[in-house]
Amino acid sequence: MRNRPLTTSIRIALACALASGAAYAQDPADVAAVTASRLAQAPDALPLVVIDRAQIDASGHVLLADVLRDLPQASFGNFRPQSGSSAQALANIDLRGLGAGRTLVLVDGRRMAASPVSASYGADLNVIPLALVERIEVYAGGASAIHGQDAVGGVVNLVTRRHFDGVQLRVGHASSEVRGGDLDDMSMVFGVGSERTRLVGGAAKARRGMLFTRDQIGGEARGVGLFGNNYYNWDTQAFEAVPGFSCDQGAFYLLSTGVCSFDFNDVAANEAKVANTSVFLRGEHQINDRWQVHASASVTLVSSFGRYAPTPGEVVVDDGTPNDINGGVACGAPGCAPGTTDGLPTYYHHRFAAAGNRDNFTDTTNADYLVGFQGQLTDTIGLDFGLRRTDYKYVELGRGYVVSDLANQLANDGRYDLSDPFGASPDVLSSLQATISREASMREDTVFATLNASLFGMAGGTSQAVIGAERVTTRFRDKYDSLSEAGRVLGTAGNSAGGDRDYTAVFAEWRLPFTPRLDLTLAARYDDFDRLDGQFSPQANLRWQPLDVLTLRAQWGQAFRTPGLDITTQLPSPSNEFINDPQTCSVLGQPSFCQVQVPVVAIGNPLLASEQSEHLGAGVVYQPLDALRFSLDYTRTRVEDSIDRYRAQDLVNSELNPSIFGPLPDGLGVFRAADGSVREVVVGFGNGGAVEVDALDLVVATELSLGRYGELGSELAVSRLLRYEILSAGGAGSRFEGRFGYPETRARLATTWSLGDLSIGWRAHGIQGQSSGSANNTVGSYVTHDVNLAWQTPWRATLSAGVNNIGDRYPSLRTFSGRPFNFNLYESYGRTPYLRYTQTF
Repeated sequence: MRNRPLTTSIRIALACALASGAAYAQDPADVAAVTASRLAQAPDALPLVVIDRAQIDASGHVLLADVLRDLPQASFGNFRPQSGSSAQALANIDLRGLGAGRTLVLVDGRRMAASPVSASYGADLNVIPLALVERIEVYAGGASAIHGQDAVGGVVNLVTRRHFDGVQLRVGHASSEVRGGDLDDMSMVFGVGSERTRLVGGAAKARRGMLFTRDQIGGEARGVGLFGNNYYNWDTQAFEAVPGFSCDQGAFYLLSTGVCSFDFNDVAANEAKVANTSVFLRGEHQINDRWQVHASASVTLVSSFGRYAPTPGEVVVDDGTPNDINGGVACGAPGCAPGTTDGLPTYYHHRFAAAGNRDNFTDTTNADYLVGFQGQLTDTIGLDFGLRRTDYKYVELGRGYVVSDLANQLANDGRYDLSDPFGASPDVLSSLQATISREASMREDTVFATLNASLFGMAGGTSQAVIGAERVTTRFRDKYDSLSEAGRVLGTAGNSAGGDRDYTAVFAEWRLPFTPRLDLTLAARYDDFDRLDGQFSPQANLRWQPLDVLTLRAQWGQAFRTPGLDITTQLPSPSNEFINDPQTCSVLGQPSFCQVQVPVVAIGNPLLASEQSEHLGAGVVYQPLDALRFSLDYTRTRVEDSIDRYRAQDLVNSELNPSIFGPLPDGLGVFRAADGSVREVVVGFGNGGAVEVDALDLVVATELSLGRYGELGSELAVSRLLRYEILSAGGAGSRFEGRFGYPETRARLATTWSLGDLSIGWRAHGIQGQSSGSANNTVGSYVTHDVNLAWQTPWRATLSAGVNNIGDRYPSLRTFSGRPFNFNLYESYGRTPYLRYTQTF
């Protein structure tokens, strides 16, 4: 798809039709000096997106992940809870499409620990209750000089509630058009204080139901695959339906090709059922005129339930056994005398539907505790120091899984008849199953200290500086049950992992206000890791205001991402993959383009190195009127030594054509027999090529006073990818912006009218269409509209009602990553009305 001018992007956003909800504020004066800088900055110095509490409430969302999914800078969508995933309850944020592992999430300026079930893919947003959040700050640029590792694509800072008096109770319900997407929420927040002490706390609960695939769009289409009930016919060298099996039982059905398939869409869930319950407390006490102690604690429990289709797997029976098929005829059936052998086993691609569905239950507990002291050492030097612990635990149980050795044994002795699996006795079905388990934990202990100093006067004010240090110890464990660890359970993936990582960081930042209109902020940080190379990260931010109505700003910095402990320490996991390798094909007497199955071992790669990145930004803010404001920002990010997942074919390509695909990554490889054929491929994560992203962010905001007719506020926000290119280690590049799954433009237009105690909002979200050429890889532009109404009652209550996706819009049915639509980019709940009541005392 060809790049269109920016004006086309603006037209797409305007086509959203006005909008709902409160506008997302940009660069307000009270932005905390922590998201992209530790020093107080002018309101327009940095391109921050800020979502305050009023805007959160007006969005109609009660889950943090849903609020961040609306961000135009979340270019390709975000991972969300899904049945059929090893990270079933996880929700994260991915800025610029660079990956959730390159987007750092903070709580009150301090990093969240990564989820132990996906340590390389960022923080889990579901462990933070939205009721706890006062505002959200988003900086879509590198910031490792401020926060260290993983701040490559951007930083999301969740600022918690601190200044609240009284008690607030809230209850709400949302009902989706699509069955299963209903959402219930309730929360309580309280705040009390005196002259020297303040306490804010509360509890919150939110729950969303399970969405079965059959109830969502595209769910009426049958699932298709070889894992129904088929055997490998040595005569035809193809898989065919098992003779004697009636392929119309339950969700089984026969394809026109003679293959027996299974409709997994009829029984599996697409989106997992998720509920989170949280309690939180924050206190501050003024010890004396100079010193204050502060402490916070929060505990969140996230529970989920996911249902997968019955276990698929390969069953191998020995030659001459009851389930052996010789010449396409089962022994014991006409045409095959008992005991007849041909020297060949029989391979089945089978779905263990008689054993029932696979059900997974997960419980995640995240506990976070912090105590700190703030005070003045002198009139010009302040000190902030403290301790923090995050304890993150995950437990998963899976029922209905099949042990491969037991299934083969029962099939060999005939007790499990592949031609009549539903005829197996309950004892037989129970004996081939296992309940699997997984226990994971991530514990981080942090000691931190920061000095803030006023140095000297300059023409633009006092020069300020920050210098500090922190020590972080991480303990990661991810333990699978012994059968899964040994690779003997069908229908599962992954393996145990575990490791420790400690690092010490020192950092400094210095602001130089040369004039009231020109200032420069410099920052640097050094992270010293115990098992990785040390990393130095510099950064510079420049602000120049040549006119009262015009501000120019620029940013430059370097950032890095460390390899996750999961992908560096995972135990070997054997499997098989199909590859094309001309040498192996030749040895087998096949054409050079043949596909051959080879043994594969997936490992954790301890030789992984950190990624390096460089960020460049430049922008302009123009405010000709108090009621009208424009900002346009350009950013460029380049990631080097990208941490990529290498499959068997990727490694074969690198071995055969290193000038195109780059050399084999350290720690991975292709191992060949004496005749040149592939004997084994060791796959996993390796350092590869590069990623380059160029983007433009446009914001147009208006605030109009209509006198006795109230106030009208509106904001248009457009994020456009000018370039999204992935380069191999060999230098070959591919552009993806505009291709299927990679929209060039996302936009949001929001308008709110308020009059006294009444406010009405209308907002829209637009995603540009994408195409990779064929009709099956083409989708049109997608626009949804939300409306909401809020009334502040005389009895200090707020009654909110609204409808998200009032037009009942659904995404195009184009298969993406094994699902009928792009699950991470689009929602398919349909029209969702909601009603919420908030009472303040």
